[in-house]
This record gives sequence, structure tokens and C-alpha cells, in this order.
Amino acid sequence: MSNWLVHAEGVGEHIEAARKKQVCQPRRETQSGLSSSTASLRTDLELPKQQVAALPGERDKLKTALQRQLGQQLDQVGGGRVTRQYEVLTTERDTLRREKAGLEERLGRERGVPDSGPLQPLADDPG
Repeated sequence: MSNWLVHAEGVGEHIEAARKKQVCQPRRETQSGLSSSTASLRTDLELPKQQVAALPGERDKLKTALQRQLGQQLDQVGGGRVTRQYEVLTTERDTLRREKAGLEERLGRERGVPDSGPLQPLADDPG
């Protein structure tokens, strides 16, 4: 704004009145609830900050609980299946051992070797 306009007769008073009105305006708006104070804004910002800070801990707790629950479900579903499979494999192993003993005995008879019990396994035969 030019200097001559500010100092022109009648104009300076209007400018000064407008300045005073603007200075008082924010306080009136805050008092009437039209705008928020700095303290109010800080308080409003603090709650979301606390909530954001708590999110990683909450996420970790939920993740751990989910892992436990899935583990329990897998144990319940898979546990019976694994037990049945173990029993089947154990039965098959015992059957194969009996068949092996019978074949070793038959082989010994065919070779003319007297029955001296089952043949000893080779070094690389686990039994």
C-alpha cells in the first residue's frame, strides 16, 4: 500500500479500525466456538498419536493369538491323521520284518544251511 494513501485524510482511520478488528477476530471466534485454540488442537492431536503408537503392540498381540489358534487347529486336525499314519507305517514295518525273516529262513533251507536264526543284516541294512 502506498504511503500517501495511508496518510490520506480519513483513510488511515479506516485502516487502523480494520487492523484492530482483525486482531480481535480470532479471540471472538475461539470464544464462540467458530475456531479451535492451539491447546485444543494439541489435545485433539495427542489422542490419535497415542492410538497410532499403540497399534504395533496390538498387532503383535493379535498375530501371536492367531498363530496359537492356528497351531491348535492344526494339532487337532493333523494330530489324528499323523497318529493313524504312524500306526499304518508301524504295522507295515512289522509285516515286512516278518516277511523278511520268512524269506531268510526259506533261503537258508534252499541252500541247505541249517536254521541258525535270521541272517545277520549287511552293514548298510538298517534292520
